[in-house]
Amino acid sequence: MSRSESLAAYLRAQARRLLDRVESNDGGRNARSALALFDTAAYAAGLPDDDPLILPLDEAGCFGPLGCEEFDPGEAGVRLIRDWQGGEPHELLLALPAAIRASA
Repeated sequence: MSRSESLAAYLRAQARRLLDRVESNDGGRNARSALALFDTAAYAAGLPDDDPLILPLDEAGCFGPLGCEEFDPGEAGVRLIRDWQGGEPHELLLALPAAIRASA
C-alpha cells in the first residue's frame, strides 16, 4: 500500500467512526467532519507518494521510522483529525505536520 493510500484509508476510517457516533446535541458536527474527512481521503488517494503534501507527513514520522508503515499521525494528529470541521483537503494535510511537530 502506498503512503497516499495508507493516509486515505486512515482518513476514511476516521470519517466512518464519526458517522457511527451518536450525539444528540452535536448539531450535525460529526456529519460535517465526516464529509470533510471523506473529501480529504479522496483527495489524498490521488496524490503521488512524492507529493509536497505527503513528504512532510513522512518527515513527521507518520509512516514509521522507515517510511513504509501504515499511516499513524500520533496523538496530536489524531486530535486534529477528530476535530477537523472542514475546509479544503490540502489544508488538513498541511496542518498535520505542524501539529505533530508542535506536540513533540
